[in-house]
Amino acid sequence: MPVTSRHLADLSWPQIARRLSPSSVLVLPIGAVEQHGPHLPVSTDLVIAEETGKALVERHGADLDLWLLPSLAYTKSNEHAGFPGSFWLGADTLLKVLDDLGRSVAQLPADRLVFLNGHGGNSALLQVANRELRLAHGLRTFLTHPGVPPDQGGASPAAEMGMGIHGGLEETSVMLHLRPNLVDLSVATRNVPEKLASNAHVRFGGRVAFGWLARDFGPDGHIGDPTAATPGLGEQLFDGSVRTLAAAMAEVASFDFGR
Repeated sequence: MPVTSRHLADLSWPQIARRLSPSSVLVLPIGAVEQHGPHLPVSTDLVIAEETGKALVERHGADLDLWLLPSLAYTKSNEHAGFPGSFWLGADTLLKVLDDLGRSVAQLPADRLVFLNGHGGNSALLQVANRELRLAHGLRTFLTHPGVPPDQGGASPAAEMGMGIHGGLEETSVMLHLRPNLVDLSVATRNVPEKLASNAHVRFGGRVAFGWLARDFGPDGHIGDPTAATPGLGEQLFDGSVRTLAAAMAEVASFDFGR
C-alpha cells in the first residue's frame, strides 16, 4: 500500500526522492527538556512544539506541501541549570548539530527548512543558525514559534504584566489541552517579577536584553501566573497558533528574497 504520511521518517528514501520537490517545506519541531515549575512536566516545550507541528502538517500539509521532521528534544536550556530534570546542549554543540542536520537536508529535493521552536531560550541561537545554514548549505531557512515568547517581543496576558515567559497562564493552558494528565494545578502559584514591569526598557521583551537564570526569579523555576489556566483557553490558543502558522507557511513556500 502507498505511504500517505507526511512525517518524513515514515517514508523510504525512494519515496522521499519522488514525493519531495523544490517547493516542499520541511518543518523541524525544536523543543527542550527543562524544568517548568512544580506544576508542569519537563517535556512541556517539546510537547507543544511537536504537537503544533503535527497538527500543522495534518491539517495543511497537502495544500502547502509541508513535511514533518522528527523533533529535536535536547537544546539550549542552561538558564534552567540547577533544577533536576533540566538537560541542555552548549551553544556551540547545538549550532554544530543544526549544521549537521542542514547538511543532510541539503541532499533532499527541498531546500526550505523551518525551525518550529517551542523554547524561547533557543530563539537567538536559531536566528544565528538560519544565516549559517544559508551560507554553508544554500538552504532557505526560517524561524517561527507556536506563539511568540514574551521575552522575544510577544504578548503576555495583562495579569502577568508582560512577564509570563515560562510556565505561565498560556503555556499551562496549552498543556492542559494537550496533556492534562501531566499538569498539577494544585501546586501552581503566581510568580511574576512585577518590578520589571515598570521598566521602560530593561524588561522581558524590552529594548534592552539582559542575561538571566530561572533561579534569579525564585526557587520554583516558573515565571508567570498559571493559576487561572484552563483547557478551553489552551485549545483556543493551540488552534489559533496552527491557523497563524498555516498562513505563514504559505508565504514560506513562495519566499524568494523579493526577486
